[in-house]
Amino acid sequence: MRRGVRKVRVVSVVAFEGDWARVHHAYGRAGDVPGQLAGLVAGDPETRRAAVSFLTGSVYHQGTRWPASARVVGPLVALVGAPKTPDRATVLHILRAVALGDARDDELPFDPVRAFADAERVRPADEAAVLRVLFEEDDPDVDGVADIADAVALRWAADAYRAARRHTAAYLDWLRDPDPAVAALAAGLVVWFPGVPGVGEALAAVAGGAGPGGPRASANLGLAHLDGPLGERELGALTRGLGSTDEAVRVTAAVALARRLPAAPPEAALTVLIDADDRNVPGVVPGWDRPLRGHVSIALRRLGL
Repeated sequence: MRRGVRKVRVVSVVAFEGDWARVHHAYGRAGDVPGQLAGLVAGDPETRRAAVSFLTGSVYHQGTRWPASARVVGPLVALVGAPKTPDRATVLHILRAVALGDARDDELPFDPVRAFADAERVRPADEAAVLRVLFEEDDPDVDGVADIADAVALRWAADAYRAARRHTAAYLDWLRDPDPAVAALAAGLVVWFPGVPGVGEALAAVAGGAGPGGPRASANLGLAHLDGPLGERELGALTRGLGSTDEAVRVTAAVALARRLPAAPPEAALTVLIDADDRNVPGVVPGWDRPLRGHVSIALRRLGL
């Protein structure tokens, strides 16, 4: 317990380091962000809810990231990693939103070089011009920055993504988290960062149970969206999943096998997918936005069925 308390105190120090008022979020200068980060660990549930609402509207605003977004990643990671943080899964939801925005799983496997290519042409002067128009000019010349505004927003998104990429070791650790919601969300997050060593084996080792779906189903979808050949442990975990009594685990294992072995998916996987499609299988797997039936439809379509 003392270790968890100490971690929360470290987060407070990290959150207040530097001059936050020098960077912006959706509503202006970000000097109010440290107080809102502290609100995430408040004892009062209403204070925590207000902090969640503020952060999801400021450093992530309807999918847009801002200069303050990349900077908030480190404190959010530390909060999720602190056992005494209340509502750790909610904090992880915020972290995912900051890191990925509104990206959908049809962008997986994700190629950050391609996705953020247009951000590379942004100069500091371009960013300054956009911020000046948004927050400083009484009569802003919006047309004057129209040709660079999208690229600048993409630059802020790229910065947030790259800040999150530095913490993939933490995401792998969270796959073993005793909170099944944290483990499930971690499985849906870590696959967005290509080249993470050991990610396939880590996803294969995620435990099942903890109610319908849970982290095992999310890990199956994570395996479905990785690139390259299936390793022995991955194949073993997915094959075992086909026999699960948990429908979400069984169906997601079939989805993963169909996506990763499109030339010769196991007959049992095809049977599970066709049955799930016939029944229009309900539900959404924790850690993923697409309904389970959508994953089934995509898997079958990729097989030409």
